[in-house]
Amino acid sequence: MTRSDLVEELANRFSQLTHHDAEFAVKAILDAMNEAMVRGHRIEIRGFGSFSVNHHAPRMGRNPRSGESVAIPQRRVPHFKPGKALREAVDQQTAAPPTENKVR
Repeated sequence: MTRSDLVEELANRFSQLTHHDAEFAVKAILDAMNEAMVRGHRIEIRGFGSFSVNHHAPRMGRNPRSGESVAIPQRRVPHFKPGKALREAVDQQTAAPPTENKVR
């Protein structure tokens, strides 16, 4: 699902919202999440999952071609951990046997 798909779904579910209002709402939510993560905060959405920032310490790596040591700087990367309800919903969906599409 893309951002525009999310806007369409929101506009379709709530008829009182115009497409422009739905787009503004999605943008506002994503911007708020982005700003919180940039500041290093954790975001938790019950039933969906949590977003956090993982810290990777600086380390020495190797160039696989030359074998030369390379300094890899410290970095912060976003991380998503799905919630229990999301994991179970996805598991239930994938546990069902796939329907066969036979061509006759």
